[in-house]
Amino acid sequence: MTVVLVLNAGSSSVKWQLVDGQSGSSIRGGLVERLDTDRGEPAAHDAVIRDLLAKLRDEPVAIIGHRVVHGGSRFDSATLITDEVEQQIDELAVLAPLHNPLNLAGIRAARAVFPGIPNVAVFDTAFHRTLPPAATVYALPPELVQQHRIRRYGFHGISYQYVSVRAAELLGRPLSELRLIVFHLGNGASACAIAGGRSVDTSMGMTPLAGLVMGTRAGDVDPGVLIALGRAGHGWDELEELLTRESGLRALAGTEDMRDIHAAAVAGDPAATAALEVYHHRLRHYLGAYLGQLGGADAIVFTGGVGENAPATRAAAVSGMERLGICLDDERNRAPAGREPRTVSDPRSSTAVLVVPTNEEFEIARQSLAAVTRPDADLAGPV
Repeated sequence: MTVVLVLNAGSSSVKWQLVDGQSGSSIRGGLVERLDTDRGEPAAHDAVIRDLLAKLRDEPVAIIGHRVVHGGSRFDSATLITDEVEQQIDELAVLAPLHNPLNLAGIRAARAVFPGIPNVAVFDTAFHRTLPPAATVYALPPELVQQHRIRRYGFHGISYQYVSVRAAELLGRPLSELRLIVFHLGNGASACAIAGGRSVDTSMGMTPLAGLVMGTRAGDVDPGVLIALGRAGHGWDELEELLTRESGLRALAGTEDMRDIHAAAVAGDPAATAALEVYHHRLRHYLGAYLGQLGGADAIVFTGGVGENAPATRAAAVSGMERLGICLDDERNRAPAGREPRTVSDPRSSTAVLVVPTNEEFEIARQSLAAVTRPDADLAGPV
């Protein structure tokens, strides 16, 4: 048995699993959530990771796989970590300041605690390497684009890879013939249009700031807003703090935790109710856009902490779309969440609506093992 230790340090949580690399089964794992990253320092994550690795020091770990959010244009598949790769991940932190430093903290701690064990970086951006130029290009002067690496990269690709394969299994159809619209909804949130297992459009852009309303990120914002704020005296560091940690649901509802927001809305809190309306409006915007891009969809898939556990959000996202062939079954939708993929659409719906729990740790383990045993394998393709 080849044991893969997977570290997934997100913006508000640290998830870990020991995975049997051959069978893909989880040996054991854990989650620490609601971590405080208000000040933009990965100190809370550092302490959690150090404590975790100390407890796992005697485990028969053969490979350590890390989620890394931004790989830029340099990394389009899982990559063995060297000092040079570590430095490049650090350089890319400017494009993902809320994530790459935390991912890097896990990498550095693991390489120190487990010397001689191969570490592998698995990139959220790699799945989106199939985006067509029309979906990646910003209408800006080419010299600026080239100098500053400006393009749409897309994120949550590890989750999209796993979820799209599981959705195809649930539907009993080859992934190669499916049109999927997947919503990965957590503290970070994005949408992706997938045709034949390939990403063709996604809501996040050059950084994880664009697209849907998120926990502390506003998503799509008119750039003129930032110009106006800059002219009013707000500096770049202040604007970065605003965009990454002070916006989104936190700004609208006073908290970024969707569980608390739903509870407050049920209790009649007007700010929570308004925040959910904005959140759901953005979901429907991207759903409509991707239905147009794909020419319809075989399935709409919800995943992530919110996507898997918030039936009211799923219902709001597809509400009123019966004429488009999207019909939710209320009883199925409100059934208790589990870890198995399930269908929540009405049997008469021509477009299936699915809830597919993501398992980024499994996908990271799969790609990490492939990177070590088959360095030239196509790690971003369907399994």
